[in-house]
Amino acid sequence: MPSLLHELLTESAMRRPDQDALRLGGRALSYAGLESRSNQIAHALREAGLGRGDRIGIHLRKSFESVLAVFGILKAGATYVPIDASQPPARSARIARDCGIRALVSAAGTGHVDELLTEGLPIELLVDLGDQAGLQAPSPVRCISLADIQAMPMTAPRVAAVDDDLADILYTSGSTGQPKGVMISHRAVVTFVDWCVATFRMSPEDRVTSHAPLHFDLSTFDLFATIAAGGTVLLVPEELSVFPVQVADLLERERATMTYLVPSLLSLLAMYGQLGSHDLSALRTILFAGEVMPIPTLRRLIEAIPHAAYYNLFGPTETNVCTYYRVTPGDVGPERAKPLPIGRPCEYSDVVLVAEDGTVVTAPGREAEIWVRGPSLARGYWGDPDRTARSFVAASGSATTDRAYRTGDLACWDEDGDGLLFSGRRDDMVKSRGYRIELGEIEAALHAVPGVADAAAVAVPDPTIGMRIHAFVVPIRGKVVTRAEVEAECVRLLPRYMHPEQIEFRTELPRTSTGKTDRRRLAGKG
Repeated sequence: MPSLLHELLTESAMRRPDQDALRLGGRALSYAGLESRSNQIAHALREAGLGRGDRIGIHLRKSFESVLAVFGILKAGATYVPIDASQPPARSARIARDCGIRALVSAAGTGHVDELLTEGLPIELLVDLGDQAGLQAPSPVRCISLADIQAMPMTAPRVAAVDDDLADILYTSGSTGQPKGVMISHRAVVTFVDWCVATFRMSPEDRVTSHAPLHFDLSTFDLFATIAAGGTVLLVPEELSVFPVQVADLLERERATMTYLVPSLLSLLAMYGQLGSHDLSALRTILFAGEVMPIPTLRRLIEAIPHAAYYNLFGPTETNVCTYYRVTPGDVGPERAKPLPIGRPCEYSDVVLVAEDGTVVTAPGREAEIWVRGPSLARGYWGDPDRTARSFVAASGSATTDRAYRTGDLACWDEDGDGLLFSGRRDDMVKSRGYRIELGEIEAALHAVPGVADAAAVAVPDPTIGMRIHAFVVPIRGKVVTRAEVEAECVRLLPRYMHPEQIEFRTELPRTSTGKTDRRRLAGKG
């Protein structure tokens, strides 16, 4: 297995140049095409003075161009930073400034790009991958068009790189109200990819859906594991994911063999996708992660697609997948009361439960925090050594590494020997629709509303999407704050998946005996 992510593509392109690497909307891009066109992007970046250690933002929707940008940036020796094109420009700009991106890859018509370019980004170069040059780079930023790139050599540039170099920085919700950038090396992703190809027996015959956007860590499987195996990546348009029948149509039409989804999307597919009227005989493996899988959903899926193998994968962005569990028929019986296990450690991970006093917990049924060690760990958080030191701690005595990541997730060993049972979080981070959400970032947006004295956000369990966010707002006495004002500030500062689904106005918030906001009472738990 190659040690660098872009080498996965080069190797597969040498073996099967004419095979479809990507498919989208009935169009295909071969491995030879993906290899040569990404080489041209790499040359353009190198000639512009960009290379090893530089961060380059990708502000594109799911497309051939977004994948070309990923491999082009990696081949230039740089680090790609995916920026959600649907999120508010102010948040995108915070991310760009936080990691000091030197270039931005985008295209005219991509959501909010014109507004984003007026936010004072720290860029020197704008790369326009649109068919017709339409982006206006603010002075003194240079602009490279698609025509400029197409004039570049199609062979790979020679760039020095090692597997500990940063491949990408994925931004997740931050408890301080600011997104945090998780620094991920080539080694970390290649370790995960190697495991995936072997564990799920991936091959050139596989046709794997790609639902997850690039800024979501599930995308590393969709893209890199499939490319490593020489299979075909079936890009799923972002707007299609909310229409389960159309997703089922795509699975049938493209003869998909593998799919990796968050449980909330699988729930929609199971309930409303009309799976019984589709030929899904090619679908051999269904993977899910990101939130708790409801047993009724899983039962419905297995009834509709009984021949597929089902796997529950678990792991935060900082570790990628660290445990996995293959579903058995007994897991979906009507008598089952306990949740699905998150399973045993992946072969490259050392996973332990650590109690508050620092002792390792091995006895079944005792809840403790999940710590992860191994080569798949992120390097830390960009520009935040204090947070890195708190989360990535010394763990001497490990057979794999002396660093461990404190996940903040709580679990216990299953008494039946099925591995770990997830039981919740030790902080205010929650998951909704598969996205990691720090309630503190939502509260920061609520507090930014003029006239707000106090605010809190709580998560309420929901069987379909994992959690729904409820906001509680206390106006300054004598001030009037409207729901529309709160919603407008959320639209300005937060991506859509973080918007509260319910906003309640109160004269005060309940407090605990220590004076803290009593979120349990707000959530109706006490």
